[in-house]
Amino acid sequence: MFTFGLTIVRHGETQYNKDKLLQGQGVDLPLSATGLQQAESVGNYLRDLKFTNAFVSDLQRARQTANIIVRNNLHCSGIEMVTDSLLKERSFGIAEGRPVDDLKNMARAAGQSCPNFTPPGGETPEQVKLRIEEFLRVLFLRMVADHCSADGQGDRQRERGSLGLRERDRRAPRRPARRRTTRHARPRPGASHLFSACPNTGICRFVFTLRLSDTGPAPVAVRCVFINRKDHLRAAKGAE
Repeated sequence: MFTFGLTIVRHGETQYNKDKLLQGQGVDLPLSATGLQQAESVGNYLRDLKFTNAFVSDLQRARQTANIIVRNNLHCSGIEMVTDSLLKERSFGIAEGRPVDDLKNMARAAGQSCPNFTPPGGETPEQVKLRIEEFLRVLFLRMVADHCSADGQGDRQRERGSLGLRERDRRAPRRPARRRTTRHARPRPGASHLFSACPNTGICRFVFTLRLSDTGPAPVAVRCVFINRKDHLRAAKGAE
């Protein structure tokens, strides 16, 4: 068995976030001034966690956030930043660049709920799920290759940490950090937390346990530590 923690952080605010406009994959904006403050705050909040890997979407709002987090971290000097397009935000097709309310109106006109509605040219929820599953498959292989010994045994006394910087996602578990951070732990979130919108630089944390076999690593347990944490945003708000 091999256990590791995965910390997922949403990117900081952009002007489109502030104006309630859809970005998706076609709008590649940098962080706003508030977004930069948020990234600094989440970087300070996570500064004591020892990440051994860092993965980030190839959109600049995520890369800026990831760079600030890694720069602030006390243990990440020289860490490799792996850019992965699998971590992009969902594509919203023709709705990108338009107000969020337009998407809601389009869904209502189609007789569907907004989270399940796919605008023309956009990604379906199932397509998003499949690419996140592919990201996790590759992540599991990498974690085992990097941190397990030649006999296939990982360090059972510690949890290795990985940081995933991705775009907004309203359905949380999928994508961290070590058990020594129990001072931050909260009770297991309920359904209202799982399906709530993640704020800019909101943090999610999961602990995966993998079974190692000839067919490759497979998860046998996933523990959700918390969803959409935003304690650090108070500091960013106070700095405005």
